[in-house]
Amino acid sequence: MKRFVIVMLLVLVSTANLLAVDFKVNGVYTAWAQSQHAFNLSDDAYDHNYAVQMLRFNVQAVTSEHLKVVTRFDMAQGWWGVDNSLRSVQRPYGAYGGSSLFDYKDTNFLFHVDQAYVDFDVPEIPINARIGRMWYGVGNKIMLDNNYDGIQVDLNNVIGKKLTLGWAKVSEGADALDDQYNEATGMDSRDADLLMVNFENSIENFHYNTFGFYYTDRSVDDMNAFVPNNLQFFKTRFSPQITQLTAIGLSGTYKAGKLTVDGEADFLMGKDDIDNDSHGNNQLVDINDGDLSGYNIYVKANYAASDKLSVGAVGGMGSGDDDLTEGAGNVNKLRTSGFFYITEIWEDSIMPDEEGITPQGIGAPNVRGYRELENSTLFQVNGNYKLTKKLSGFLSYTYIMATQPIYEWNPDGTPNMDGESANDLGQEIDFKFVYGMQPELKFLLRGGYFMPGDAAGYLLNGSTALDDPAWELKGMVLYKF
Repeated sequence: MKRFVIVMLLVLVSTANLLAVDFKVNGVYTAWAQSQHAFNLSDDAYDHNYAVQMLRFNVQAVTSEHLKVVTRFDMAQGWWGVDNSLRSVQRPYGAYGGSSLFDYKDTNFLFHVDQAYVDFDVPEIPINARIGRMWYGVGNKIMLDNNYDGIQVDLNNVIGKKLTLGWAKVSEGADALDDQYNEATGMDSRDADLLMVNFENSIENFHYNTFGFYYTDRSVDDMNAFVPNNLQFFKTRFSPQITQLTAIGLSGTYKAGKLTVDGEADFLMGKDDIDNDSHGNNQLVDINDGDLSGYNIYVKANYAASDKLSVGAVGGMGSGDDDLTEGAGNVNKLRTSGFFYITEIWEDSIMPDEEGITPQGIGAPNVRGYRELENSTLFQVNGNYKLTKKLSGFLSYTYIMATQPIYEWNPDGTPNMDGESANDLGQEIDFKFVYGMQPELKFLLRGGYFMPGDAAGYLLNGSTALDDPAWELKGMVLYKF
């Protein structure tokens, strides 16, 4: 397959002049080695050292300034020593291996396409349209950040700077063409759709976006929803089954001299129309009365104190569920790829289920901590110092607590709402060094040290029996071309 792709690219590029097509190619190669310890708060049970890599191409076939085709694909993406192993029962240790934990993501011999769409302008009208598989997201990627199949249309410089309308077919309901509930088999094959709107404008030093989306999943009669039942990876324990979700938000960036402030505020409300009497296997879903609501608040400030030193602060708060066994459920997002970054360990969650290829934080599905601002209130102070012309260093301290108390578990893994609870999730110290050997080539050394509170123990393990600090070192090679 890789040979075929390479040959096809060479043929396309060599015939570009004949086809009157201008091919533009850029991308990134990343390789990183990680040493992770006690991500489940046990040094004895969690001691992982591994290396991974990814080569990503962004390709545009441009026929004019008004028409192009865009695709993005990954090749040679792999977890060293794991992703080139044979799969399934041919593995040396039985039917399940490291990659199997993440639903057999094709990262070894094949390549996978993230995006593929046509992008064109409508003649004599300030409208741009995109049709195909593309990125859908709003704000700071807290609520929505994913690739979907659909259509997006931009109205440029008519109402503000840009007004974007989008529709996506999130799920066809089943691995079939059916769009109905089959009483005989009990399978509900009805679809899930997403409607999105984003308004972008500027007022002097303030650039802002107001946005909203509406999501509906009709496949509920078989007692599962696309989010989270059919995602094929574990979300945080006791997550709602989202059958309907409406979200609105405001994000923006304000610049005044040496000061830059980014912020976002979101409000979400929806439905969980699946009536569960238990949390199910692996504590997958929340038990609620069908109503969902939630919010996110986020502020990030940075001040360039000098040519070499900048200091900053980050504050965030996300809603949580005050009772995991009844009442309204909590929702903070639809689906994200984990690119909302605050800390190295606690919520850093670029995952194999979306864009990444390896667990990279306590938000990973093998640990199942919170992602983004879910039930989290945090505050961070940080600084970045340019040590030399090519070398810079970053240091941060973050205090994290739960917005709603987190309870211990019963022996069967269900939350004990009458038992002990806590709000202190923990504290974290992070660092990052970046060395720019060449303008396109950088070497990074980064890591963090997370000191858990009782609430982290309840969230990850249901008790405070494990309380070892979690820490990580990560070396990276980054080449952008």
